[in-house]
Amino acid sequence: MAMGPGDVPARAQGVSSPGDPVHGKALFLQNCALCHATGEDSQAAAGQGPILGGVVGRTAGTVPYFGYTKAIRASQVVWDQANLERFLANPQALVPGTAMVVMVPQPADRADLVSYLATLPKVDTAVLTALSASGQKSAGDWMNDSPGKVHRVNIGLLPAPFASRSATNGPQNVDRPATASLSVPPGFTVLPFATGLTGPRLIRTAPNGDLFIAETNAGDIRILRAEDGASAPTENRVFAKGLEGPFGISFYPAGPDPQWVYVGVLNSVIRFPYKNGDLEARGPAEKVVPVLARSSTGGHTTRDVAFSRDGSRMFIAVGSGSNVAEGLKPRTPDQIWDWEEAHGVGAIWGAEANRANVLVTDPMGKEPLRPYATGIRNPVGLAVDPNTGDLWTSTNERDGLGDDLVPDYISRVRENGFYGWPWYYMGNHEDPRHAGERPDLKGITIDPDVPLQAHSASLQITFYTATTGGSVFPAEYRGSLFAAEHGSWNRSTRTGSKVIRVLFKDGVPTGEYEDFLTGFVVDDHHVWGRPVGVTVAHDGALIVTEDANGTVWRVSYGGAGRAP
Repeated sequence: MAMGPGDVPARAQGVSSPGDPVHGKALFLQNCALCHATGEDSQAAAGQGPILGGVVGRTAGTVPYFGYTKAIRASQVVWDQANLERFLANPQALVPGTAMVVMVPQPADRADLVSYLATLPKVDTAVLTALSASGQKSAGDWMNDSPGKVHRVNIGLLPAPFASRSATNGPQNVDRPATASLSVPPGFTVLPFATGLTGPRLIRTAPNGDLFIAETNAGDIRILRAEDGASAPTENRVFAKGLEGPFGISFYPAGPDPQWVYVGVLNSVIRFPYKNGDLEARGPAEKVVPVLARSSTGGHTTRDVAFSRDGSRMFIAVGSGSNVAEGLKPRTPDQIWDWEEAHGVGAIWGAEANRANVLVTDPMGKEPLRPYATGIRNPVGLAVDPNTGDLWTSTNERDGLGDDLVPDYISRVRENGFYGWPWYYMGNHEDPRHAGERPDLKGITIDPDVPLQAHSASLQITFYTATTGGSVFPAEYRGSLFAAEHGSWNRSTRTGSKVIRVLFKDGVPTGEYEDFLTGFVVDDHHVWGRPVGVTVAHDGALIVTEDANGTVWRVSYGGAGRAP
């Protein structure tokens, strides 16, 4: 729900008084509606956050069919207006470990938001039950997952929009069942590596082998250190703390002796001075890119950072603030032309300016920040192919069109390319919510390389580059692209909560992907793990973070292929 200066027009000359629900609604629609529904009319379905209808007076963590964090469920906080204001001012202070990472800094805005929330009527539990009900099973469901199973989504055979109801089915996180086990391909072994972390998300391996992990909700960057082949870390330290929504981590310059650790936070890119082996930052953070977008703290909040193979460019992923740019103010063809001359073909304006893009500047942040590619709704993960230099992204597509729309995707990112959002998806499929608005863009939207089952919520990606080490994978895995599938809320039958491998032939993606690590799903409504991060360890093992139960897993070659 966070917002910054300029996100919403200020109350004119003080006309609105504190606790103004009209202004609160405007703030909500612009900054909160992507994640939170009200339960009213067309906005009946929730999203990445619980439905807020009837929130005032409700005990935290009690809306059915939503995957609350353990911290929220255990807090027993009653959402009276005072607690809501405290939570919006600093979520982690009121409920340490909550998934809410952003805040509303201005007291008047908090008062207005809470005033608006107090007007929302309670949502009938029967409505929530219907919204979460299981739909028709398909090949992309969790029950069809198994290591080595190959999937292909044919974008020429996609269903029509609204062919199935738009579901609200957020995964409910549970403790690992006694009978649950993880599966990997024959010859591999998967074992727990670290437990008790606070929502571990993106993970990257430093040149010396240390594992840097973004604990986004806690505002920390954590380091795990282990000897090659070790089953647990020998060091578990906080490298930097007190950051605002840290996610992306990257080392610069490339090679064995980086001098900086770059971190993507909510609305900027910062860096810390670094020498191999540092277990804590040796100096304060320096802002390299002070502002990513005018309105960059609401909606999608992950900010990954990657550098070009030659080190001359810095790429930054910035997701959209909304699902599909609802309420976008139209512009004339001349206005659009002028805007796109400066911001790229298909670049969106208004509150979404500089969002739903991969941005580019130089590593020092001196060159003007500009879109490298546009129309990418939420490019969560970035990776540069070490062989070709191609930039790749792992993208979460839009919601609200049905169980099998819109496919998420993993794809190469072409400079100055347009990938469709919000007007088109998967090439020339027009979003009916923007029908007829941009006929000029038809035919220029790029088809992604690897469409994925819709609502998989594909997050971090990493190329497998290891050639030596006691846990190194077989040669056929070299050059593969691994991805963590978190799983989302907008599908009645569960998908995601696994790690996949993108398949290549002669260095080119085939459009197919195969399951690699499965077993986190309990049923269509419950999971005990949600993978977020993937990285290759110094000894060749694949390290996987998952944030539902705060664990890190290690997959090595050699063994029976199943976790105990």
